Amino acid sequence: MDAVAAEASEAPTSGNLTIDLGTDTGPFHGGASGTLYGLYGDGVPSRNAVEGMYVRTVSTKAQDGTQHPGADALEILRPFVEAGGRDVYVYMTDIYRGFPYEWPGDTGAERLADFTARVRRQVDQVLTLGTYKAHVVYVPFNEPEGNMFGEEEWSYDRVSWRTGPDRYFTAWRDIHRLIRELDPGARIAGPNTCLLYDEVRGFLEFAKAEDVLPDVITWHELTTPDEIRTSVAKYRALERELGIGPLPVNINEYAHNYHLSVPGQMIQWIAAIEESKVDADMAYWNIDGNLNDSVVEANKGNGQWWLFNAYGQFTGDTVQVTAPHPNVQYTLQGVAMLDRAKRQARVLLGGAGGSADVVFERVDSDIFGTTVHARLFEIPWTGQVGASAQPLRLADREHPVVDGKVTLRLTDLEAMSAYQVMLSPGGNGAVALAPSVGWRRSYQAEGAAYIGDGHSLNGPEGSPSDVDRFAGSTGYHVGGLRTGSDGVLVFSVEVPEDGTYDLRVFANSYNLADAVREQGPTNVFLRVDGGHAQELRLPLAYKWAVWGHTDTRVELTAGAHTITLAAQDHDLGVTRGDAVVDRLDLALRDDQVTAPALYDAEFAALGGGARVDYGQGGASGPGVVVLPRGGTATFWVHAAEDGEAVVGVDLIGPGEGELTINGENVGMVGGDDMRIVERSPAPLFLTSGINKVTITATSDQLVLDRLQVGASLGLLPTSTHPAEEGTTTGSARVTGVHTFATGGKAVDGIGGGPANALTLTVTAERAGRHALTIRYSNGEQAPATHYNPDPVCRHADISINGSVPQRVLFPTTFHFNNFHDLSVPVTLDQGANTLTFTADELPDHDGHSRNQYGQRSAYAPVIDTVTVTRLA
Repeated sequence: MDAVAAEASEAPTSGNLTIDLGTDTGPFHGGASGTLYGLYGDGVPSRNAVEGMYVRTVSTKAQDGTQHPGADALEILRPFVEAGGRDVYVYMTDIYRGFPYEWPGDTGAERLADFTARVRRQVDQVLTLGTYKAHVVYVPFNEPEGNMFGEEEWSYDRVSWRTGPDRYFTAWRDIHRLIRELDPGARIAGPNTCLLYDEVRGFLEFAKAEDVLPDVITWHELTTPDEIRTSVAKYRALERELGIGPLPVNINEYAHNYHLSVPGQMIQWIAAIEESKVDADMAYWNIDGNLNDSVVEANKGNGQWWLFNAYGQFTGDTVQVTAPHPNVQYTLQGVAMLDRAKRQARVLLGGAGGSADVVFERVDSDIFGTTVHARLFEIPWTGQVGASAQPLRLADREHPVVDGKVTLRLTDLEAMSAYQVMLSPGGNGAVALAPSVGWRRSYQAEGAAYIGDGHSLNGPEGSPSDVDRFAGSTGYHVGGLRTGSDGVLVFSVEVPEDGTYDLRVFANSYNLADAVREQGPTNVFLRVDGGHAQELRLPLAYKWAVWGHTDTRVELTAGAHTITLAAQDHDLGVTRGDAVVDRLDLALRDDQVTAPALYDAEFAALGGGARVDYGQGGASGPGVVVLPRGGTATFWVHAAEDGEAVVGVDLIGPGEGELTINGENVGMVGGDDMRIVERSPAPLFLTSGINKVTITATSDQLVLDRLQVGASLGLLPTSTHPAEEGTTTGSARVTGVHTFATGGKAVDGIGGGPANALTLTVTAERAGRHALTIRYSNGEQAPATHYNPDPVCRHADISINGSVPQRVLFPTTFHFNNFHDLSVPVTLDQGANTLTFTADELPDHDGHSRNQYGQRSAYAPVIDTVTVTRLA
C-alpha cells in the first residue's frame, strides 16, 4: 500500500474519492457510534473501551428485564455517562422474556394492564437517579408490528397496527401520558418500527393531534447504508408536510453480521449516518457487552473499535465527499472533516479493493499553506474476537498544493480495511516517518493443501447477498483439525529475506460444539519445513465462523517454505476439539515494526484550551501542541499485554505537566530549561488493549511534541501468586480439572455467599498503587430464547486487608478451561497484603427479588493466578 502525488495518473480501479474542503456539511455530529445492548455492566466493556470509542447513545433493556443477561439500564447508566456517553434509550418492553415479547394475560387488555404497571415501576426507578435522570430516554414499544401489535400469538389481538392502528395508537397515547405524568421532564422515543413504514405518517398525525409526539423519532434500518440517507430524507420531508419538528432521530438498530467488525463495511454506514446528522445504534445479533463486536474480552479493541476511535476524534465541520459511486454499498465511500482552528483535515474511507485517487479540492492556502503534510493509516479487519493494535502507518509525506488541489494515489487497498488520511500544513522541516509495518502476506486456508482425513471446505459465509452470515477473508474456510483427525493443513509461503516473522492464524472454534465442550480451546501443532512443532491454541467464539486469531513468531530464511497446521504430533500429542481455519498471515518484524510506537501530539484529542502550532522548530512531526495551564492532550494507546511498557514524553522548551494513565496519576513530566527535551522513557504499567494516556499542563505553558511507547525493560517490581497457594473456605476449592490453568490447578467454587471464599497473600515492595492482573476463566451461559447467545458475566468482590470490597465484573471466556487476564488497580500496603475473593447473586433493583432465569451468577470466575505490578 502506498500513497504518492498523482496529478496525471491513470484512472484507478475503484474510482476517485473527492473531498471538497470548501463545502461544509455541518458541525461534526458523531452519531454513528451508538450501540444496542453493547454494555453489560460497569467494566464490561471497560470504561476505556467505551470512552475511546466515543459512544454517544446506548439502547438497552429495562432494569431487571429478563430478555438477556446484563445490560440493565440503571446499572450501566452512571458508568456510561462518566465515560462520556450522552443518552441511554430504555427498551421498556425488554422487561419481558422472549421475542416476540411474552407479556402475560389471556386477553389484550390484561396484557396491556400488566405492561402499564411495569412501565410505572420503571419510571419510578428512574426518578431515583438524581441528575443522571437527564440522560434517560424512554422507548415504550419496540417493533410493535412484529410484537405487541402484530399478527402473531403474543400480540394484543393478532391485528397488525399497520392495517388496524387503533389499539396501538391508543396504547401509545396512554403510556406516553402516564410516563409524562410521572416524570414531567421525560424524553420519550418512538415509534421504533422495523423500518420507516409509510404508516408512520398516520402515527405522527395521531400523535400530533393527541399531543403525544415522541421527543426523539426512532426506527430501525436493517437494510443498507443507502437506505439511511433515503429514509432520513423521507422522514424530514414528512415532518415538513405535517408541520412538526424537526425532531432528533435515532436509528437505533443498524448493520448486519456481515458488516459488523469489518472496518471497510462499517465506514459505509458511518458515512451515511454522519451525512444525515442523526444518531444510530449498531444492531445486537450476538453477545452483549462487547459494543456490537467491537471489543475483545473487556478492554481490547478489534479493527472496528479503532475505526470508531478515529471517527470519534473528528472535530470541526464535516465537508462534502463525492464517492465514485455515490450512495452505493460495497463501493468506495468516505466521510471527512475540516477543523480550521487545528488546521487539519481528516478523511475515513473504505469499502473497495484495488486502487483509488483521494482528491482534496479547494485546499485553502490560509489554512494549509502551499505544502501539505499527509499521513496515511490502515485500520485492518482482525475478526470479531480478534484484538487489534493501533492503526498501521502506511505513509507520511509532503505534497505541493497545485491550483488548490492535492491528489493522493492509494494502491493495494483491502476491501475489508478502512483507511484514514490526516492532512495538515507542511513545509516546516518535519522528518517523514517510515511505515510502521513491513512486508506482509496473507494465505487463504482454502488455497492450502490438505493431507489426511476429515477435510471440509465450508462456505459460503457472509456476502452482499447473505448479510445475516459472518464476514471472512473470502467467505470460505477449512475444517478438519479436530479430535480423532490425522489431518495436516499445508501452506506454501515465500518470504523476501531472512528474519523473524509474526505469524497469525485466523481461526475459530464454536464454544458449544460437542468436540469443543470437553477441553475448550482447540489445540493444533505448527511446524515450519517439518521442523520442531509448537502447540497453538485456536480462539473460541460464540458461533461458528466468528473469527479471532492466534499469534506466534517463526524464523524464516529468504525464499520458499512449507508451514503446516496438524492435528497430531509424535511428541506433543493430539488435537482435542474442532476448529475451522480462515487464513494465515505473515509479517516481517523489521526495525520499524519493533521500534517504539509514536503518537504525535498534534493528532491527539485536545482539551482545556490546547492549540496546535505548526511553526515550532525541532518538532518530530508537522506540528506541536501548546498546552496552557489545565490544557490536556489525550492519546489512545495500545498494549499487547498487561504489564510494563516504556513510555516517553517528548517536550520542547520548559514547562511541566501531569501524566495520567487510565485515570491514575503516574508522575510529572517537564521542568527542564533545555530548548529540546527528549524525555528519558519511564517504565509504566499498561493494561492489555486500550489505554488512555493524558498529559495535563501544570505550568502556564507546556509544548508537547509526541508520546513514545516501547517494549518492557523489566524494571517494574512484579510478583505472581498461584491461587492454589491461597486459603479456601466453604465450597471454594483447588481443582485439577482445568488443564490450561498454570500448572493445571486453579480455584473454583468461590461465591454463593461470603462463606465460600479465596484468601490470598501477596507482597508489595512499597505502599501505593498497583495492578492486580487476575488470570481467570468464565464459561457460564444462561438459557437463551432466540438467536443471541447469552453468556453471563461473573463478578468477584475483592477485599484488600479487610477493606470494603471492590466489585469487579469478569466477561465470558467462552469456556471454563479458557483463561484470560483482567487487570484491576488497587492500593497495597508495603509488605504482605491479604486479598479476599467472594461473590453472591445480586438482587434486582428492589434489593430482594431475584432473576429466575440464571441471568445473574452467584459465583466468581475460576481463578488461576494473581500477578501484582506497581503502576509506576
